[in-house]
Amino acid sequence: MKEKSTKFRIVDILLILMMVLPLVAAMVIKILTNEPSLDGGVSIAGARIFFSIPMPIQDLIITEAQINAWLILITILGACLFFTHGLSEDKRDWRQMAAEWVVEKVDGLVEASMEDIFRKSYAPFIAAILAYSACSSLMSLIGVFPPTSDVNVIAGWSILVFGLITKNKLKAGFGNYAKGFLEPIPVMLPMNILGEVATPISMTFRHFGNVMSGSVIATLIAWALQNLSRMVLGWLPGILGEIPFLQIGLPAVLSVYFDVFSGCIQAYIFAMLTMLNISGAYPADAIAERLAKRKAKKAKVA
Repeated sequence: MKEKSTKFRIVDILLILMMVLPLVAAMVIKILTNEPSLDGGVSIAGARIFFSIPMPIQDLIITEAQINAWLILITILGACLFFTHGLSEDKRDWRQMAAEWVVEKVDGLVEASMEDIFRKSYAPFIAAILAYSACSSLMSLIGVFPPTSDVNVIAGWSILVFGLITKNKLKAGFGNYAKGFLEPIPVMLPMNILGEVATPISMTFRHFGNVMSGSVIATLIAWALQNLSRMVLGWLPGILGEIPFLQIGLPAVLSVYFDVFSGCIQAYIFAMLTMLNISGAYPADAIAERLAKRKAKKAKVA
């Protein structure tokens, strides 16, 4: 029993390292590859490009956002394995209760926003979106470029959601799907096509715009306070004149809103839009009508 307990603790330590080391690696990469501004001004840019891999059609560019996104995936995987390690029906510890609480909350969210038929199949997907989006936005708290500030990352999520929406629309048959573009009148075909394409675009820029704008505003205010502190308190002797006293406090308060609150809210909104769009795309009436016709046809043949 003692040997089993020791192995259990070793696995726990390895899983904790699996959660922590990717975040440490992201900070180390940031420090080693950071290029400070030569003029001391504010620098607001997108994800830095590390290298590119030659490809037949277009080179595959590896950026800071992609590296950080993969590191976040490893951290989330480590957290999932840690909280589900040693599950037991006889003795429930705090980790198992936390995991069960998360599952119950996500199941309730999916059940309230979608039809019950989607709960088992889409609850893990919605939980992944919530965790991935929230953790990506919270990366800015440790001074690392958040993947949600890169439009390409959000566009990838939106394209995946758009594929699921189209999959549900096709469940009633391609003819019924194509017919929807001609409703309510055939002249609406261009507008319906535009509306179909606008779904992933709007989801992408809504999430990206809110996260990126918060990062830009927080950076500009911190830079302005630093310069204001130098102007007002620069007369202090020695190193005291170089300390940005006015920068203490307010940037931290703004970070709580833009990085924590806003990041989590945007993750929730993206998950809600995903559930509503997928659920709304499910042609329940058309499928029921199709099954009724098929059943009537079988009864007529019999």
